Amino acid sequence: MRRLNKKSLYQCLAFLVPLLTFFSPSWISLVGVGPRWAELWLLPWALEEGPFSGAFSGFLLGLILDSMNLGTTTNIPALIFLGYWWGRLGKADKFGDKFFVLGFLAWLGAFASGLSIWVQEIFLVNGSYMPLFNIWAFQTVLAGSIMTGIIAPILCSNIIRFFFTGKS
Repeated sequence: MRRLNKKSLYQCLAFLVPLLTFFSPSWISLVGVGPRWAELWLLPWALEEGPFSGAFSGFLLGLILDSMNLGTTTNIPALIFLGYWWGRLGKADKFGDKFFVLGFLAWLGAFASGLSIWVQEIFLVNGSYMPLFNIWAFQTVLAGSIMTGIIAPILCSNIIRFFFTGKS
C-alpha cells in the first residue's frame, strides 16, 4: 500500500514539470539553458513501469508541455519514443543502481528530444532545409542535454530509490 501511495505522489509530481521548465533555477544552467525536466521525470517512470506506461506517460507529459507552448513544434513524438524505449530497457535490466548509465540515458534522451524539436522547426515549420545548421540551435540542444545528463544520475537514482523500491 505504501508503494502505491508513493507512485501516486510521483504521478502528481508530473504537474511540476511545466513549472520547472519555465522557472528553472539559473544556477542549474549552462550558457543560459537549463536541463530538460520532462526527460528527468520520464526516465525513472519508464524504467520502472514498462514500455506502454512509459509511452502513455510521455504522451500525457507532452500534452501538458505543449498546452503551455504557443509554438508550432511538439514534444509528443520524442517523449512517446523515449518512454517506450526506456521502458523496454527497464524491463530488460534494472538501472536503479547503475549511476552513470542513468546519466547517459538521460543525455541521449534529451539530445534526441532536442533534435526532434530542431528538425520539426526546420522541415515542418520553415518548409525548407536551407537554415539547416544554425550553430545557436545546436548549442542550445547540446547545453540542455549536457545539463540533463549531469543532473540525471543524482536525481533519477534517488527518485528510483525513494519512489519505486521498498516493500509492495
